Amino acid sequence: MIRINLLPGERDRRRKWEVPLGSFAQQLTIVCALILVCAVGFCGWRYSQIRTESKNLDSQIAAAEQETSRLHSIIQQVQQFEQRKAQLQQRVVLIEQLRKSQTAAVRMLDQVSRALPQMMWLTALKQTGADVVIDGRCTTLTGLSDFVANLEATGSFKRSVDIISTHTESTSQPPGQLITFSVKAQFQ
Repeated sequence: MIRINLLPGERDRRRKWEVPLGSFAQQLTIVCALILVCAVGFCGWRYSQIRTESKNLDSQIAAAEQETSRLHSIIQQVQQFEQRKAQLQQRVVLIEQLRKSQTAAVRMLDQVSRALPQMMWLTALKQTGADVVIDGRCTTLTGLSDFVANLEATGSFKRSVDIISTHTESTSQPPGQLITFSVKAQFQ
């Protein structure tokens, strides 16, 4: 018995779902074309992604260079301020040293003025380091010896006070003679 199906519905359903792909060579060509299209698409997508990253990096580099130049100017200002600060600190140290030495000079002048006997005048006072040279005039040699003894008694001078030179000058007015002297001592 031979069976023949005369129903048209089943045949049409099968044919609608079937896609004729052709031979194996045609199928291989289609698969290779799909792979090629996917590869070109991937390369294009990757190229656009790398280009976007490159633009982002370029903008970041430009921003970093601007920041570097801004920070460079700030660094220069900081260095100028540090130099100025160092100069000011040096000035402060110098002022403090001057103050300390000023008190020593004031103390020395105070001790010398207290050691002066009557009828004695000082004409010069020179200090070189700790050495002090005092020039002056007096009316008597006793006044000069009293002055040297008073300087030694103050305790402000390290070694003995030495008389460097004396000269006697005659005057027509009283007291009749003036003694010009020079004394050397070391101030502590």
